[in-house]
Amino acid sequence: MSEVKVVKRWSRTGSPPVTAPASPVAEIRQPLKPVTCIGIGASTGGPPVLRTILAGLPKDFPVPILIAQHIAQGFLPGLAEWLNQTTGLRIHIASPGITPLPGNVYFAPDDFHLGIGVSGQLVLTREEPAKYLRPTVAFLFRSLAKVCGPSAVGVLLTGMGKDGAAELKLMRDKGAITIAQDRESSIVHGMPGEAIALGGATHILPADNIAN
Repeated sequence: MSEVKVVKRWSRTGSPPVTAPASPVAEIRQPLKPVTCIGIGASTGGPPVLRTILAGLPKDFPVPILIAQHIAQGFLPGLAEWLNQTTGLRIHIASPGITPLPGNVYFAPDDFHLGIGVSGQLVLTREEPAKYLRPTVAFLFRSLAKVCGPSAVGVLLTGMGKDGAAELKLMRDKGAITIAQDRESSIVHGMPGEAIALGGATHILPADNIAN
């Protein structure tokens, strides 16, 4: 993971990257309501980017963070422990029925979708996998769009496929701030690239600027 930056030195072929207007932090629009929850979706290449983002947030970060990360079964506890040791936030594997707390990060467990319920508590479900995936980013983002609407933030990171792309657009349509990782800092620009193509990203940012 510590060597992920070498990806930036790989030659790239194919279509030119999608570029977005500069969006310095000072220009990021304020949500219609105070932010109450942040959802992050990631797949291939996600762990080191998650570490970059979470390590850039203060220990007293005032909002809970929910994460759906595609990862092979059995590796999630190690990822959570690594992030506990390398970031200032408290990292958990989510349990159903708890109210997520500010400054805490909750990962979808192996083989469970994670979402937020209308009561504000975490919801875990083993509904049918979407395109053989469970958890899915799509489930997380749909729940945030429904329950939190304009008081949510959605972040879609590196990963192959389309998981979460349409749902990031749904979140934006509901008034949420949405962020897609840019092509240059992504190992695979599938998921964020699809969201950008759909118009789902309020901001397109490199990994090391998302925390700001």
